[in-house]
Parts: sequence; C-alpha cells; structure tokens
Amino acid sequence: MTTLVLDNGAYNAKIGYSHENVSVIPNCQFRSKTARLKTFTANQIDEIKDPSGLFYILPFQKGYLVNWDVQRQVWDYLFGKEMYQVDFLDTNIIITEPYFNFTSIQESMNEILFEEYQFQAVLRVNAGALSAHRYFRDNPSELCCIIVDSGYSFTHIVPYCRSKKKKEAIIRINVGGKLLTNHLKEIISYRQLHVMDETHVINQVKEDVCYVSQDFYRDMDIAKLKGEENTVMIDYVLPDFSTIKKGFCKPREEMVLSGKYKSGEQTLRLANERFAVPEILFNPSDIGIQEMGIPEATVYSIQNLPEEMQPHFFKNIVLTGGNSLFPGFRDRVYSEVRCLTPTDYDVSVVLPENPITYAWEGGKLISENDDFEDMVVTREDYEENGHSVCEEKFDI
Repeated sequence: MTTLVLDNGAYNAKIGYSHENVSVIPNCQFRSKTARLKTFTANQIDEIKDPSGLFYILPFQKGYLVNWDVQRQVWDYLFGKEMYQVDFLDTNIIITEPYFNFTSIQESMNEILFEEYQFQAVLRVNAGALSAHRYFRDNPSELCCIIVDSGYSFTHIVPYCRSKKKKEAIIRINVGGKLLTNHLKEIISYRQLHVMDETHVINQVKEDVCYVSQDFYRDMDIAKLKGEENTVMIDYVLPDFSTIKKGFCKPREEMVLSGKYKSGEQTLRLANERFAVPEILFNPSDIGIQEMGIPEATVYSIQNLPEEMQPHFFKNIVLTGGNSLFPGFRDRVYSEVRCLTPTDYDVSVVLPENPITYAWEGGKLISENDDFEDMVVTREDYEENGHSVCEEKFDI
C-alpha cells in the first residue's frame, strides 16, 4: 500500500509519495490575457508564453477551501496521468487542512476523498501537527515546541506538547503572503507604475527584493539618502516576456543613480518598500490591522500556557511557511522574542532548511510510523459510520 502526502496550501500544494521526493506546485488555476479561453492548471503556468496580467482562480479564500470546482480540477490534474498516476485502490492519503476548519468543508473533503476518488484510507491533519512531528523526530529529547507557520493567508502560532496541540493558546494573525504582495502592488501603483493586475510579477519582485529590517528606523533613514549612500535602494528590471523572461535586480555597479536607463528596459526603483512590506508581519498596525505582530503573539501564546511548561516552548520556536524565507526574518523574531522574555529563560528560534516543505516531510515520517494504521480512517470505516468516525479519529 502506498501513501500520498499532500500538504494542500492556499498558494502551493506540496505533494509526493511517501517513498519519493516532494514537488511544490501552485494550487490554483490561471487564465492569461492573451489566451483568454484556455485555463491552465497548477504547474501548467510554465506553458504560458506571456504571464503578464495573469488572472488567478484560487480554491482558497481567506484561508479556507471554498471553491471546490477549482480544487477538484487541480486534484484531478495532480492525481491524474500527467502527474502522479494515483492508483486509488492501493493508496492512502495524508492531507492537510487549516486550523478551525468548518465542519461543512471537512464533510465535503471526506466525501470527495472517499466517494469520488475512493482512497483506501485518509488522515486529515493540520500542517502544524506534521511540522511538530518532524521537529520531535529530529529532537527526541524535547517534549514541547511552538510552530509559527506564516503562509499565504494567515500566520498561525500553535504550541504542541507531545504531538498534541494546545487549543487554548492557538493564535491566528490575519497577515500572510497574499496581503504582503497586494500591499506591495498598491504602493508601487501609487508611487511609480500601475501594476494592480500584475500579481504574478509583483509576487516575484517581493520574493527577490524584500527583506526584514533589524532596525526599522535606521533603514528608513538610509532609504532617504541620495545617491551612493543609499544602500537600501535597488533597481529591479521587470520582465517583458520576450527577451527578459524573469525579472531580476540590477547589480549595484550598473545602477544609474540619476536619469534614465538607455537600454529601454522597464525598471522599478525600490527603497523603503523592500523592508516596509515584510514589516507588516511584525507590526500589522502599520496598515491599520489591529493585531499583534509575530513575536508579540508568540510570547502571548506561550504565556497562556502553564508556567512550568513555558521555558520548554521558548527554546523550541520553529518557523515554517513561505514568509519565513525573507532574509532577516529569523533574526528579527529571535531578537524581539528575546526582548519580551524573562532573562532566565533560554530562547531559541529554529528555521528549517526548507520551511515550505517541512510539514510535508513530517507527513512522510508519520506514514512510516508503526501506529499509522491506527491514525487513519479506512474506507470501510467511513462507509459504515460516515462523517462521525472522521470527527472522532482526527484531532482537528
């Protein structure tokens, strides 16, 4: 019996058989401006000749799976002959879902996995539980960890003790990668170039140039300087999809500090946007979202737990999700949590080698466990007892 592990994120699906490697694939469909009628699914995005003005059709809205028609088409593609050629009669699936998922969504998911696809057994689990499992496997002496998962729609902060999540201390911050990209689009559109339709391009800009500032006001002062002294300012060459397929940063020595470029390529000049956008993760109030930033929320979450457990959480803070890839992210979380924590506690912040696929790797490990059989719901169970057996079995 093979096991398929699917970390079904709102932006990327991380998928692969437990005995193979993982692929990270966009969990959505696209339409391009040029080929209006054709819909591209998942990694067919690579076939689009001109991805400017790309139109995204997402199965997730505000972090929850609401558009089943799109999700079905993405899954059909992933499970089908072009990708994983799943033999449903001989396959179990481990699939992730968000925290506080709605019962109606859970029931739809059960029905689709068991009745439409007819998987032999299903384990439905939060991505954080898989990350925690992976962390405990790597650090067998630890009993507690707190997973800070900063993804596309939300940032979740979830303490795990002996692989069980502490429900009373889960915190969700409504800031994720989608909001950062949208904010960057707005700033650039207001200051230099109308890019509100260019989600795909600006997302790439965000990944290439943004970083987390260690001292916001000092970087702000540098960004105001003129000419050579302004080390924050960078020129980003936008793709035109004929000669330049992917945008890139101009090397410092080629930057023209005053006047225009002769070569006729379109450039964006970015200064304080580079760190002001990721800053929203640490101070959502910068754009009027009245919530705590990541470090403050992490400390608040740990303080909601029994006092004797707190030191164990402070020294096992694990960062996962795409936003943790911003340069400087880990150091900033560490320095702020350190400031907010009593001096006699050790603080340690861990950034795994690949924070995006970390949960998937946890799923791979769970599927190799001896007690994996006891965790799943089999198709016979489901056909006999319906949704209730899933509710009992899955710790959601």
